[in-house]
Amino acid sequence: MDVNTQAATRGQGRGLFTASRTGVSIFGKILKYILLLALTVITVYPFLWMIFSSFKTDGMIMATPASLFVANPTFDAYKKIWERLPFLIFFKNSVIFSAGVTICVLLFDTMAAYAFARLKFKGKNFLFLLIVSTLMIPFQVVMVPLFVELNKLRLLDTYLGLILPRAADALGIFLMRGFFITLPRDLEEAARIDGCNEFQIFRKIILPLCMTAFLSLGLFVFNGNWGDLLYPMLLTSKTSMRTLQAGIALMMANVQGNAQGEYSLMLAGSFLSVLPILVAYIFLQKYFIQGIAMTGIKE
Repeated sequence: MDVNTQAATRGQGRGLFTASRTGVSIFGKILKYILLLALTVITVYPFLWMIFSSFKTDGMIMATPASLFVANPTFDAYKKIWERLPFLIFFKNSVIFSAGVTICVLLFDTMAAYAFARLKFKGKNFLFLLIVSTLMIPFQVVMVPLFVELNKLRLLDTYLGLILPRAADALGIFLMRGFFITLPRDLEEAARIDGCNEFQIFRKIILPLCMTAFLSLGLFVFNGNWGDLLYPMLLTSKTSMRTLQAGIALMMANVQGNAQGEYSLMLAGSFLSVLPILVAYIFLQKYFIQGIAMTGIKE
């Protein structure tokens, strides 16, 4: 076999190997997309079923075979919720509670995180470890002492009683500290030479640099408190102080005790409770994604 024939044979072999690798790569991509599509359907379908079924009658919901789409949509469930619940009062309470906690957490957590990340003081590492260790304590362990304490302070059924116990969050301190550590110290040293104190450095230099992490933390805190059910139900008993989640949960308990069921009413209430967060996510989804990425910051 001459040299040209050997070269042609090797070229054909490399061509077959490259084609084989290309075929495997394309098959792998197709398999990945099919798997992602299946996971998307599994995740989104129950949520879509809740939305569409809230516009159905109870007979249509219980009909077999089940159908996702609505042939004759009706708003009866939403009308009943509006008639039976002081929806605007519940909504206002949820906004005040969630926004108040978010503002306090952003203020106190960022200042505490700055101190742990940038300042030097005795016992800093031990104190930070002690704060982070509170993340392992479930709320069910402290809810009875918390209730007794707020009852003695006469803060039950008040906005202050809802906001004050959550004015600071250990997870927020942990996340923001991790972000502050990644920032260069040269800007701080230059600011100190110019005569800035620590609070000025924090407000004029650090905060503008961490605005993405700042907003991401705020979105996570607001979302977590908006969807919380046990905490506001524990600390409120008056209808005028119920949050949206607690009010709708009580309505669902009454509906489930009804012999007729009224499943459309429960689905409509569930959809209304998540609608504000859904709207916020649509417009601010990049901050949610950046916030998830922020949790992977390494020191």
